[in-house]
Amino acid sequence: MAADKKTQAKTEQAKGKVKEAAGRTVGNDRLTAAGRAEQAKGDARQAKEKAKDALND
Repeated sequence: MAADKKTQAKTEQAKGKVKEAAGRTVGNDRLTAAGRAEQAKGDARQAKEKAKDALND
């Protein structure tokens, strides 16, 4: 997996976790949902890169 893409995926996942936690803390459902969506985006990016690596090996 390209290092920059891996870093981008991990960053999206971390930002999503922070947003979700903040949303839960203040009771903001929209922020919680945005955090979950950002985590899912990071997970998808990571899965895509892993699949590309598997095909290249």
